[in-house]
Amino acid sequence: MPAPLKKQLASSLQDGFVLKRSVFQPCLELYPMEEWNLMMQKINKLNRFVKKNNDFIRRFTAGVKMVEIDALGRLLVPKDLVAFSSISKDVVFSSAVNIVEIWDKDLYEKSISGEDMDFADLAEEVMGNINDDDNGIS
Repeated sequence: MPAPLKKQLASSLQDGFVLKRSVFQPCLELYPMEEWNLMMQKINKLNRFVKKNNDFIRRFTAGVKMVEIDALGRLLVPKDLVAFSSISKDVVFSSAVNIVEIWDKDLYEKSISGEDMDFADLAEEVMGNINDDDNGIS
């Protein structure tokens, strides 16, 4: 793990992390335990007697592993998660607000290259109507 990232995650190192498959991308998601617990609070509110909720919970938590970062900043990624994410040699750690995505470098470059989407259009669609501040700046 890059030293600057390890430094940013220093407050979470004691509690550990959860590593899981991404829902939308061929990458892994590293949740600090505090963030994972918040996510589980949301998921635990789902009614498990609704089949699609139960199916979602099963798929969302498939392959979840509790992991730690050792003193040298290393993270052991289980083989099933390496296979899911197609991590081969070079790895990219990408901040995704409150979690860290872990990508195979080639797949990451492809995902951000914009070949399958126009980022300007996506940004406008996702963020265009959000204005939480009184100053007019999103």
